[in-house]
Amino acid sequence: MFASHSQIICTIFGVHIYFYGVILALSIIVGTFVSEYTGTKFFNLKKETIIDMVPLLVLFGIAGARLYYCILNYDFYFRFPTEIIAIRHGGISIHGAIIGGLIGLIIYAKRHKLSVFKLADVSVIGLSAAQALGRWGNFFNSEAFGCPTELPWKLYIAPQYRPIPYQGYEYFHPTFLYESILDFGIFLVLFWILKTKNIMKEGNLALIYLILYSLARIAVEHYRIDSVLYVHGIPIAVIVSVITIMIAFIILIIRNLPEKEVL
Repeated sequence: MFASHSQIICTIFGVHIYFYGVILALSIIVGTFVSEYTGTKFFNLKKETIIDMVPLLVLFGIAGARLYYCILNYDFYFRFPTEIIAIRHGGISIHGAIIGGLIGLIIYAKRHKLSVFKLADVSVIGLSAAQALGRWGNFFNSEAFGCPTELPWKLYIAPQYRPIPYQGYEYFHPTFLYESILDFGIFLVLFWILKTKNIMKEGNLALIYLILYSLARIAVEHYRIDSVLYVHGIPIAVIVSVITIMIAFIILIIRNLPEKEVL
């Protein structure tokens, strides 16, 4: 059993420094380092290219993550529009971050006349590493946990963070930990593919990431109880993940069909 004892690391001049923000910053640094290393070693990209690209991806990623979350919770944010920019109050989505980051990546690639597929491959391996670390921000925020459990690795959630239907329970599945482990596993798989040079065409690594992460998310959503939207009883994250798998798989197959010989 384990538990988060505080969201705040310290207070400096009356300003609270939150674990979530620090971990988010560290995850960006880790993701940048990983992408920089793989980009220069495996994709013949300049170090400056990665460093220059990251701020745009982070900016669009955060904007996409917040906008996606607000759209899914449109009823609340329609009544309280000023809360849209109150990111410190929580509310971002990884699916939105991926969409936003992709838009930023396309803009950067077109502006600098670089391959979108190559930059996407470099980005996803750094993203998977960043996700593995970033999920620990949910631990300190006492969020993104699962249904009640009494397993040895159960997570204690303080009463103020428990959903109303679960006020009578103390221990829950640490789904943030499940996803962190799976994200790290995805990172290892992607890095292994790079090391063994099995990537074939540019863009394959990004498509494989989308498939693997979507499968991981579906598995974790089986335990989570905090989906922001359900469609016919199915979490929206599962629906988006299934659609992502189908699209990524079809594109992966089509892009890797053997070329017909010209007679």
